[in-house]
Amino acid sequence: MVKSMTGFGRCEISEGDRKMTVELKSVNHRYLDVNIKMPKKLNFFESAIRSLLKTYVQRGKIDIFITYEDLTETKVSLRYNREIAAEYLKYLGQMSEEFGLTNDVTVSGLSHFPEVLIMEEQQMDEAELWKLLEQALKGALEQFVETRIIEGENLRRDLTAKLEEMLAHVAFIEERSPQIVAEYRKKLEDKVHELLGDVQIEESRLATEVTIFADKICVDEEIVRLKSHIEHTKSTLQEKDSVGRKLDFIAQEMNREANTILSKANDLEVSNRAIELKTGIEKVREQIQNIE
Repeated sequence: MVKSMTGFGRCEISEGDRKMTVELKSVNHRYLDVNIKMPKKLNFFESAIRSLLKTYVQRGKIDIFITYEDLTETKVSLRYNREIAAEYLKYLGQMSEEFGLTNDVTVSGLSHFPEVLIMEEQQMDEAELWKLLEQALKGALEQFVETRIIEGENLRRDLTAKLEEMLAHVAFIEERSPQIVAEYRKKLEDKVHELLGDVQIEESRLATEVTIFADKICVDEEIVRLKSHIEHTKSTLQEKDSVGRKLDFIAQEMNREANTILSKANDLEVSNRAIELKTGIEKVREQIQNIE
């Protein structure tokens, strides 16, 4: 199935006092280019995020925005550092003896000394945090892929219609080509009669001239290849894998055949159709740039 490279997805997961929100949006790009914006505390999940993303997406410039709220972060634990408190009391006692000062240390005073009482944030459970993030990522990615599929189907229908128009131009050129040779022969005969009157010209010489002309304007091979490329494009649009690059290559080949037909054209109608054909191919190439 055809997927567009433009898409959007969003998912918000709440669990207790924690909430994870993931948003994705993408535009066209030749390769897979991922930009992730998230809180620093989630940075160690970047590799896992990229690995998960690659199971859903092959091409496109993708921006991922992750926000994380944790109300439990306001709950901190207080730790008593007994060893440091003992060190303070030891040296304060020495100072009291050496300088003859009163040791007026109180519990309240001692607690204010650096590192005696330490405020510590609760450690995050990495496994639980990834479970929450993964759930939000998958939800956003599924929605993201769905929007790409919907847009891709619109692209497929549009491309199919354009390919049918191109086949009509090719059919006209194929039908018109023998008529051009016949008209050339008639013009050649009329010109000879005009110049030589009733003097007979050898049929072999006339046939040779017509053959040279027919060979010069012959586009049979180009038409066969062009029709094959168009049908190949139509069948490729039904494939399930990422087909954007493949379609772009086929479009380049179609353009090459159309250029050759136009260069050989010795007839206004064929020239006009060849120009229409090139215009159609260019429109197809533009649309293909939107396909993953």
